[in-house]
Amino acid sequence: MAREAKGGGRWVEVAPERLHRWIDGFADRHGPFEATGDPLRVRLVAADGAVAELRVPFPPLESGPPYISRFVAHARADRDIGVVLVRQGGYAAGVFHGADLVASKVGSRLVQGRTAAGGWSQQRFARRRRNQAVQAFESAAETAVRVLSPHLDTLAAVVFGGDRRAVDALRPDKSMAALFALESEPFLVVPDPRLVVLKDTPRLFRAVRILILD
Repeated sequence: MAREAKGGGRWVEVAPERLHRWIDGFADRHGPFEATGDPLRVRLVAADGAVAELRVPFPPLESGPPYISRFVAHARADRDIGVVLVRQGGYAAGVFHGADLVASKVGSRLVQGRTAAGGWSQQRFARRRRNQAVQAFESAAETAVRVLSPHLDTLAAVVFGGDRRAVDALRPDKSMAALFALESEPFLVVPDPRLVVLKDTPRLFRAVRILILD
């Protein structure tokens, strides 16, 4: 599925297993192309002027030609990736080898919704809600550390997702420092963190982002 890119062009996301097919299709549509590359991207410039910039997932890419085969091999590599998903009241943490989930834990903590009541009751409710949110984020951090820490030596990266404000609430937690040190794009925009949602994240974090300018 394509979406418009700021500044022009459009973004598409392609599964690593479909890269060769997508590149062949680019050549069919636009003619022969020249490939150049650097540690962050491989750029295809076709005979008709169309450009495709393939962004390197989990950079850097080893420099030098042959750019296409080197890029595809890098994108398809079965590396170990940690995933931490957090939304207010829910969290999930997992370790993947390639697309296979090898360790995980999912949990939730009650955080009451907002109320329209006013006065002293409103203030007391707000304090209770803040305390519940703090406890939920502490549980999320504890779970993430418990699941991912045994794999720190082999993790290539950690990707975060869910709600950005909820993830940012974990940043001051010193126990999370080693995980945030491995933080990598993309940020995963997902619904409530459940096991089925966690298991589906390789489709998102393994996808290759391509900027097309034609």
